[in-house]
Amino acid sequence: MPLHMSVRPVPRSLKQQPALPVSYERCGERGDATMDIRPNHTIYINNINDKVKKEELKRSLYALFSQFGQIIDIVAMKTAKMRGQAFVVFKELAGATNALRQLQGFPFYNKPMRIQYAKTDSEVIAKVKGTYGDKEKKKDKKKKAQEVSAVSLMKKPAAGSAAPVNSAAVQVVDNPPNYILFLNNLPEETNEMMLSMLFNQFPGFKEVRLVPGKHDISFVEFESETQAGVAKDALQGFRITATCAMKITYAKK
Repeated sequence: MPLHMSVRPVPRSLKQQPALPVSYERCGERGDATMDIRPNHTIYINNINDKVKKEELKRSLYALFSQFGQIIDIVAMKTAKMRGQAFVVFKELAGATNALRQLQGFPFYNKPMRIQYAKTDSEVIAKVKGTYGDKEKKKDKKKKAQEVSAVSLMKKPAAGSAAPVNSAAVQVVDNPPNYILFLNNLPEETNEMMLSMLFNQFPGFKEVRLVPGKHDISFVEFESETQAGVAKDALQGFRITATCAMKITYAKK
C-alpha cells in the first residue's frame, strides 16, 4: 500500500560533512550535482544524529528503510570521517529510489535526513567495512562483517515491496475496532523511536506508549479507528528481528 508521510524540507544551511577518499566519494557534495548521479542500489544518508549508538542506529535504519524493499546491508561507522553518516544497500533499485523519495528530510532522531544515491556501486560498502584488505586478512574480515550483519540486521521482507508484507503465519484474534492499537511479541531491543518511525508514516498517528517493565508489548494511538486499521493491516507480521513477528490488534475498550 502507498505510504503517506509528512516530509520536511531539507535546510540548505546544514553543515557539510568531512570529505571521504576519492574512491568513497559521495554524490551531492557539489550542490545540484545530485541530479547527475545515476540511480544506485546503494543510498547514502548523512546529517544523522551522531549521539546514537551504532547498533541501535543500524536497527532503526533497518526498521525504517526495510519497508521499501529487501535490504542487503547497512553500514554505519563511528570513525571521524563516517560519523553521522550511513549507507543502505537495497537488493532492488526500485526500493532505493522509493526510500530516497519518501524519506528525504524525514526527522530521524530529531534531525532531518539527507539522502542521496551513492556515487559508486555497493563495492564501496565492502571497502568502507575493510573487507578488501590484504589477501591473508580478507577472509577473516569478511566473515566477521557477515556475522555482524547477521546479528544486527532484522529479517528481510519480500523483495521490491513498497510496504511490509503481511505474514500469513501470524494468526491474531482481534477485538472490535479502536483508535488505539495493541502490539505484542516485540523484541527486547524495541524502543519508542523505532516504533514511532514505523507508525509515523500513516495518517492520524499520535503517539507510542511503552509499558514499563514489559519490553514485548506497546500501545500506538491514532486519531480515528479507520486510520488505526490501515496501519494495523499494513504492519501486521512485520519482523523487527528475525524471531519476532509483530502482532497487532485493536486495544480492548
